[in-house]
Amino acid sequence: MKKYISIFILALICLTSFSCKKSYLNETPYSSYTPVTLTDSLGFDAALVGLYNQLSNYYSWSSHQGWPSVWAVGTDIANATASQEGVEIPYYNYSTLTSTDVAANHIWTLNYQMVNLTNVIIDNVESSNLTSVSQSDKNSVDAEAKFFRAYAYNELATLFGSVPLVEHAVSGPQTNFTRAPLDQVNNLITSDLNFAATHLPDIEAMPSNSKGKLYGRANKYMAMQLLAKAYLRIGKADSAEIQTQAIINSGKFSLINHRYGVVSNLPGDYYSDMFHYGNERRAQGNTEAIWVLEEENPSTVVGGITDNPQQRRVWTSAYYNIAGMVICDSLGGRGIARLRLSNWVLYDLYQPGDIRNSPYNIRRKYYYNNPTSPKFGQQVPYTGPDTLYKICPCTTKWGQFDPNDVFGYAMIKDFILMRLGETYLLQAEAQFDQGKLQDAANSINVLRQRAFANYPTEGKVSASDITLNFILDERARELLGEENRRETLMRTGTLVKRAMQLNANDAQHPISGLTNTNLLLPIPLSEIQLNKDAVLEQNPGYN
Repeated sequence: MKKYISIFILALICLTSFSCKKSYLNETPYSSYTPVTLTDSLGFDAALVGLYNQLSNYYSWSSHQGWPSVWAVGTDIANATASQEGVEIPYYNYSTLTSTDVAANHIWTLNYQMVNLTNVIIDNVESSNLTSVSQSDKNSVDAEAKFFRAYAYNELATLFGSVPLVEHAVSGPQTNFTRAPLDQVNNLITSDLNFAATHLPDIEAMPSNSKGKLYGRANKYMAMQLLAKAYLRIGKADSAEIQTQAIINSGKFSLINHRYGVVSNLPGDYYSDMFHYGNERRAQGNTEAIWVLEEENPSTVVGGITDNPQQRRVWTSAYYNIAGMVICDSLGGRGIARLRLSNWVLYDLYQPGDIRNSPYNIRRKYYYNNPTSPKFGQQVPYTGPDTLYKICPCTTKWGQFDPNDVFGYAMIKDFILMRLGETYLLQAEAQFDQGKLQDAANSINVLRQRAFANYPTEGKVSASDITLNFILDERARELLGEENRRETLMRTGTLVKRAMQLNANDAQHPISGLTNTNLLLPIPLSEIQLNKDAVLEQNPGYN
């Protein structure tokens, strides 16, 4: 942790230092990103905006293009293909997952960077010396920063277990961190989120700029949704249900059940509309969206994305490698298929009639689309290893074509991080944990009614259907390609059982070495070694 704190301090210095010339050193700093300058509303707002940039880094790591695969391969829903990049290998070949793992180190680093960035804001806004900002504005700033601090710590607690608890900004090297009891970490998470839910604005009370309401900024329902998930992990299902009911009963959100938006006049369905570029935001008609991390095309908005998100390249097929196929927008642009949906997802997960399995949501057939090909218009046959890579069936949620980037290096779609569909699933889980099986069935049936045109004849479930596995199955149906599947299975303690029962025998890269050790990630060895003045204990089973 010491080295990341040092990097953070160095970055702050760099941001405020344009030269080493004496004249520059003598300048009065009217604006800066250092903690001492957070004394007015403009400064705090600039610092808060930086938190969204930091979070965007979590989803946009292009130097390791297999990063999105880390969260899906080696679980129940996906496998690596012949086009694996490398960072994902320890997440299906678990015997290679060690304390020097690149992905685990990246997760730890980004989350503790977020913790320190939020602590800078919280320390300053809660300072008794701050008199230039009203108490109401202080609470709003504090709430937004605490939401992000809780977000980071919930990630850390879910993936690593007990971790060092840092509640104030670190301003110098520190080498004596110890892991706090998990109860203390959880108490900070729930305290921060309860404060955020109280003091963040309602979604329709968001501030505005020249382009309209800032729906991408934190609102109270985001805090409630994250709080529900944290309560489920902690074992407080009744408290989780209170949060989901508050979101659902607010009347501010509704499931998408009709065509809308920029492609509503083209072939498709209302479920697929929600994930089309230009339809994802609340301002674009997505009434289901609770939190959308908004990205912009850097060809039109400078700095519109951080790094270059790789989700499209990972989640879609490499169809253009087939002779007679060319890159096109109707097939979601150019992907390189770093993962393939598991046979369980493709052949066993969905019931007939489920809109989430329609050809507009999971593409299973490809047709030669090069007009110069003698096979133009014919279906591409599934033969040999091509079915595992070049024309593998795929979710369409990440497909996106940018005429400015036909090569398809970056993706400019938004990230739908929270939506009402998941709220019902979290509620069903909370109700199941309390033994309220009929209530859980009712919650899932809200989604089933949206998914099945002939509901209740088709799709309706009853109390006798409800198990944790069924709820996790339904999460896969509803949130395939959206949720961090690994995190969900680690949170529920089901990673080993479900991965081995449902997806152990992939033809290309079968899961191997998976044990209960992998219900947590390894603490990065570099953090342990740098922490020379105290013992930062490793998770059991890792060296």
